[in-house]
Amino acid sequence: MDFSQLLNKLVEFATTTGFKLIAVIILVIAGLKAIKWLKKWIKTSPKLDKIDSSLRSFAVSFLSVVLYAILFVTVLMILGVPATSFIAVLTTCAAAIGLALQGSLSNFAGGIMILLFKPFKVGDFIEAAGETGIVSEISVVYTELLTLDNKRITIPNGTLTNSVIENYSSEELRRVDLTFNTAYDCDMETVKKVISKVIENNPMALKNPAPFVRLSEHGENALTYTVRIWCKNADYWDVNFDTIESVKKAFDENGIKIPYNQIDVHIDNK
Repeated sequence: MDFSQLLNKLVEFATTTGFKLIAVIILVIAGLKAIKWLKKWIKTSPKLDKIDSSLRSFAVSFLSVVLYAILFVTVLMILGVPATSFIAVLTTCAAAIGLALQGSLSNFAGGIMILLFKPFKVGDFIEAAGETGIVSEISVVYTELLTLDNKRITIPNGTLTNSVIENYSSEELRRVDLTFNTAYDCDMETVKKVISKVIENNPMALKNPAPFVRLSEHGENALTYTVRIWCKNADYWDVNFDTIESVKKAFDENGIKIPYNQIDVHIDNK
């Protein structure tokens, strides 16, 4: 092959495959940047603030998959992959992938169920599948929780939809349930008044529904009082810990004893 033939081959390659490669490179770079920009825009645009945050999170995840797939198909078409061959290969691959990713498809369906029925949303504090935390993201396949000790937990959506979900953030009000033990020789009415006074002095404890303070059990070593206090959801832990601490102080001030576990030993001298 002489120089002129080699030059003709190079020119032919440049005018056909070379331009296609340049077009593919430009398309991939522009496409990736466009997808990244669109995902960021959906997450942060104030124009979409009215859309539920869970829906926005799911939409970003779903659109990412779709847009990357469209970009991949477009690149193959520019490179000249025959449409019929491509469709046949794509169908075969889809069937194989579908069999291999049955669990993922189940998780995808779970994500749709979560989006439609909304057992929780981003920002809710939930307990599900043996884990507890604040929902930070709902994606196509997984839901992410941020635990109270700042660990990130990823749970498949299929597992979530098949488990019992306790949503602690869904209602405006929440009830604090506590129990307190006192010695048998402590006057019952005095104990109830002391506990009720502690609750009354807590501005976060609601008057309606009314607090509940009653003797609930005659234990082996103590009398047990059940206490129920309603409060706003956001005040739950403050009311819980404030009440425990304040009741202990009030018991000490009023001479109400909290008994220790004890055993009576009787010695038979026979």
